[in-house]
Amino acid sequence: MTTERKQINFTIVPDDSGDLPRTYANFCAISHSPFDFTLSFCEVMPLTEKDIQAAEADHVIKAPVRAKVAVPLQVVPNLIAALQEHMRVYGESTSNGWDKSPVH
Repeated sequence: MTTERKQINFTIVPDDSGDLPRTYANFCAISHSPFDFTLSFCEVMPLTEKDIQAAEADHVIKAPVRAKVAVPLQVVPNLIAALQEHMRVYGESTSNGWDKSPVH
């Protein structure tokens, strides 16, 4: 008895019917394990004089984590490709000449 496998092609789209708030983050720290990448999205606020003085000793500024997302290793290449494609389209649509140098 042979079982025939059927291939089904489909597109996954976000279901925004829930009431999830949009979270702002202007910094992303990335770490990884052998199994996944973890993206920690943080909000870095303008530094006060007190913050600057405190950071002079240990050269560390703490930023509150707004969201942490674990991404399976197999998803990372497609995530990178999608981000690059969106940046290309954004650059073309705005004639912005996006600076491709790393931010760190």
